[in-house]
Amino acid sequence: MPINELLIGKVDTLCIHFFLEVSGIAKEKDLYINEQIRAKEVMVIGPKGEQLGIKPIADALTLASYAGFDLVMINNNGDTPVCKIMDYNKFKYENKKRQKENLKKQRESNLEIKEYRLSVTIDIHDFNTRVKNSSKYLEKGHKVKVSIRFKGREMAHPELGKEVLMRFADSVKDLATPEAAPKLEGKFMTMMLIPNNEK
Repeated sequence: MPINELLIGKVDTLCIHFFLEVSGIAKEKDLYINEQIRAKEVMVIGPKGEQLGIKPIADALTLASYAGFDLVMINNNGDTPVCKIMDYNKFKYENKKRQKENLKKQRESNLEIKEYRLSVTIDIHDFNTRVKNSSKYLEKGHKVKVSIRFKGREMAHPELGKEVLMRFADSVKDLATPEAAPKLEGKFMTMMLIPNNEK
C-alpha cells in the first residue's frame, strides 16, 4: 500500500476518534430531544418507565406529543437508540437541583475541624488572638475544637481549665455554641464548638 494512502487512513482514524470524543462530551451536557433525534427507529420507554418496544421515529414522536411530553434520547450506544418520553425541562431542573445538593453535601464534608490549644495560665493577649482566629473559621462554617493540656499540679484543679474553656465559648457565643460540656480525658480537657448557622 502506498505511503500516502496509509497516512490518509491514519488521519481519517484520528478524525473519527476526535469526533466521537467531542460528540460524547456534547451528549453528556445536553441530550438529543424530539426532532434532533436522527435515528430511523428507536426503543421507546414510556413516562412511567414502561417499555413500549421499537418504533419508527415518527410514531415515537407522535406518542410523545399525545402524552404532552418530549422524546429524549437517553442511550445511543446500541444498534437501536433508547428514547424516553418525559418532561425534558422538569428533568433538567431536577438534575440541576440534584447537582446543587450533591455540591452542598460535598462542601459540608470538606469542612474542617480547627483545633486551638489553650492553657490554664494563658495570658489575655494569647487568649484574644485565639478567639479572633477561631471566629474567622466559625464564620466560614468550620467546627472549632478547643483544648487545654494540664501540666503537673494543674491536674488537681480541672475546674480552672473548665473556666478558661467556658470563657472562650462565651467570647464566641454570637457565632457558636458548645456541642457538649467540656470533657476531661487524661491530661486533656476538650470542648467542641458548633457554628450557629449549622443549626
